[in-house]
Amino acid sequence: MKKFLIVKALLAFVLCFNLVQVNAENDKKKTSEVTFKVEMDCQSCANKVSKNIPFEKGVKDLHVDFKAQTVHIKYRQDKTNEENLKKAFEKIGLKAEGIKKEKCSTAKVSKCCAGH
Repeated sequence: MKKFLIVKALLAFVLCFNLVQVNAENDKKKTSEVTFKVEMDCQSCANKVSKNIPFEKGVKDLHVDFKAQTVHIKYRQDKTNEENLKKAFEKIGLKAEGIKKEKCSTAKVSKCCAGH
């Protein structure tokens, strides 16, 4: 009976340890988002962004809006950061500046809030 209780306790410990490890791995995979104002002169510049930036380490998703001159990027925090992404734009010959997010309640009417 004692052996059974020891084995049961040991299994419970191993299970808890594995859950903690899985949560730690999930924390590493947290994503963040950033929007850059990018000086794109033509559709070719937008295409250059679409073809190159997604291959930067950590980039999960990318949306290029040529008319608004913006690029929205979703990325893994453990793989890259805003500064590295900004340098990636410089590598392809484009100037990019991060756009600060404003909450809808304090923002002037803008495209992100659609006036609500």
